[in-house]
Amino acid sequence: MPATPEWPPKSAPRLFVEQELSSKQPVQVEGNQAHYLAKVMRVSPGDAVILCDDISGEWAAEVVETGKRHVLLQPTDHLRPREPVPDFWLCAALLKKDRFDIVLEKATELGVARISPIVTRRCVADKLNPERADTIVTEAAEQCARTALPEIAPVTKLDALLRDWPQERHLFFADEDGGEAAADAFCYAEGPAALLVGPEGGFDDAERAAIRAHPASVAISLGPRILRGETAAIAGISVWMAEAGDWLGEE
Repeated sequence: MPATPEWPPKSAPRLFVEQELSSKQPVQVEGNQAHYLAKVMRVSPGDAVILCDDISGEWAAEVVETGKRHVLLQPTDHLRPREPVPDFWLCAALLKKDRFDIVLEKATELGVARISPIVTRRCVADKLNPERADTIVTEAAEQCARTALPEIAPVTKLDALLRDWPQERHLFFADEDGGEAAADAFCYAEGPAALLVGPEGGFDDAERAAIRAHPASVAISLGPRILRGETAAIAGISVWMAEAGDWLGEE
């Protein structure tokens, strides 16, 4: 007797949609998402698509109709609730566009709750295209099967970030001049936390002094080598997730 086909198949395409999902309400996707499903993935009625809404979690949906400019989907099975997200922020100085794209993508894959782009004196960029940033994090979340999207905060200057910092949140500062080993600092810290990493040229002396003087700041070291901004972000998030984040539940 032939085995019953898996539903939904692991090869089913994944999409985040803005509409809150329910088995009582079909979902119509248009634009780039419809093009991706119909022209790239070549879905047809009866095929499966995995949908996430950043609210209720992950659903299996069945393709009902494919048109020239739209695809109609019917959610059928609630597969997973929205994942619990560790209360960990990345505060990253803006880099050149392609390098900051890497930061957005990898921070999403690694599971941060919020990405806060910051402007410092040595930044080579001072703006971020919000639509492009949303697209990058959404595609990264789809690729790695996240059911939650990180929040992208508005671009802010370093002095404003420090001035408005919530006092209950640890601010781990990746300092090129050194500090406590990151793994040790993360291991013993409890509660909300964030990682602050600098631009290509690093923080200047006045910025470094202001960060170190902040009552929530904890200077940390990410090892003996000077890391690029995007590398420091990836390394710091990875260590935090291993020591205090949601990697702890992995077997």
